[in-house]
Amino acid sequence: MARPTARVLTLLQLLQSGGLRTLAELAERLDVDERTVRRYVDHLIDLDVPVESVRGRYGGYRLGPGYRMPPLMLTDDEALAVMLGLVSGRGAGLSAAHETATAKIRRVLPDRLARRLDAVLGSLAFTASSPAAPAPDSTILLTVASAVEAHRPVSITYTDRTGRRSGRVVHPYGLVVHAGRWYVTGADPHAGEDRTFRLDRITDARTLPGAFEPPADFDPAQRLLTGFAGAGYPHEVTLRIDGTAEQIRTRLPASVATIIEPPEPGGWLHVELRAQRLDWLPGVLASLDLPFAIERPDELRDLVAALAARLAASARRAP
Repeated sequence: MARPTARVLTLLQLLQSGGLRTLAELAERLDVDERTVRRYVDHLIDLDVPVESVRGRYGGYRLGPGYRMPPLMLTDDEALAVMLGLVSGRGAGLSAAHETATAKIRRVLPDRLARRLDAVLGSLAFTASSPAAPAPDSTILLTVASAVEAHRPVSITYTDRTGRRSGRVVHPYGLVVHAGRWYVTGADPHAGEDRTFRLDRITDARTLPGAFEPPADFDPAQRLLTGFAGAGYPHEVTLRIDGTAEQIRTRLPASVATIIEPPEPGGWLHVELRAQRLDWLPGVLASLDLPFAIERPDELRDLVAALAARLAASARRAP
């Protein structure tokens, strides 16, 4: 079955063919109910497409006089930027849309430019790709994005990681794409705290009346990473490290650890993190090549000492 975005584009194509289209005709052509057609029309209007509603027994929808989608003209640099953006965007959870969009743009390019782009794309290699992630519903993505821009509250139906489904009201501050997944960060006014929701777990989103004022210094991406770093895991680790935040971030990014500046300039930084396992931390601490002290847990001290003993034994071993 076609996705909502494809049906919205099909609706636009039907209206562009000219004349008045009845609601029943559009519902039949799109294989949806009449209420859904009205919602698709609202999407087109939100995109500044002049759809006119004609009332009466023989009423329906039509485009404003003389409206046509403008031609898309790209320079060589613009075409290359679009194609590279599509290629690098495979990890954003929209792989199907990426493939169709890439094929459409490639098909309409002049042969000269297409050959040059093929040479660039054919020579590209990626060292790693983001893990496969479910794509967010495009209608939900557009609804949430519009609410972020207009500072409007949103009612969502959300399924958490345990499978529990509930209705929430969210004041969305921003959208973030991390490791191939889409998230919305904002405030839950009922709980009185900031929250983060995965878009692919939202099954319904509706804009509510009213407005809110987001905090002036709120950084959605930083809030998401901080939430990951503070997520519940079996091991709580506290360290003191003699170095700069930039040096520590090379091995312990914001999604892994929280760094607290010392009260006195020049002091050792306080680093906190939670981990599912501890066996990877000794090697990370060694790779920092900075003086450090372990405040907790004692189990991490034993693992670091064991690694140091193995390295010392290897250094003394004869070839």
